[in-house]
Amino acid sequence: MKLFDLSGKTALVTGAASGLGQGIAIGLAEAGAHVVNVSLGSSADTVSKVEGLGRKSTEIIADLSNHDQLQSIFDEALQLTGQIDILVNNAGIIRRAPAKDHPEKDWFDVINLNLNTVFLLSQIAGHHMIERGSGKIINICSMLSYQGGINVPGYTASKHGVAGLTKAFANEWASLGLQINAIAPGYMSTDNTAQIRADENRKNSITDRIPAERWGTPEDLKGPAVFLASPAADYLNGHILCVDGGWMAR
Repeated sequence: MKLFDLSGKTALVTGAASGLGQGIAIGLAEAGAHVVNVSLGSSADTVSKVEGLGRKSTEIIADLSNHDQLQSIFDEALQLTGQIDILVNNAGIIRRAPAKDHPEKDWFDVINLNLNTVFLLSQIAGHHMIERGSGKIINICSMLSYQGGINVPGYTASKHGVAGLTKAFANEWASLGLQINAIAPGYMSTDNTAQIRADENRKNSITDRIPAERWGTPEDLKGPAVFLASPAADYLNGHILCVDGGWMAR
């Protein structure tokens, strides 16, 4: 089990106030990691749950779409912890509208947070990790890193982009001791899918296509995140791990 032990490691998880980010943060803490949560609003609930496991936890409330703040956010995390061993780029938004009517603002807002912020924050963390000769970056992709989706052109484009960034960073940084990988969740019961799940016909049609016959939960990402953050994944790089109940296999 030492292969999966994160004791003494510190993870910075974006969008950790709830949903998938909270599940990942708690999973990393269960494996021994301390956690810095970066979210637009308070992540007090996540802090409480992580501390309840005997780990250190703190929150930084910040707007990650404001790129002028990213360096100061990372510097604050370093001041609080001394080092960042793991970066989880989870924060993201989705805007739904048909492609022919998709508002320009929605397009730019989604690309800005889901893709531009991932690139810039990874670049900032990369400088720190390269100096130390080690580090793990875990990006959150999507089934829409592979598929086109419906009414979400900006989200689809951003998640295709995150998949590409994962491979690009891995190509350059694998030889420097870093591992950059991604998780592609399937259909998850979170706030982002509330609109879909409210439509019984759409929800049922999706469930019928999932071999596991259920939607995923934040808890389903704990194991994959711990694996990618741990020494067990030291020779895994540029990989996108589908956690989808078998969706991509059907």
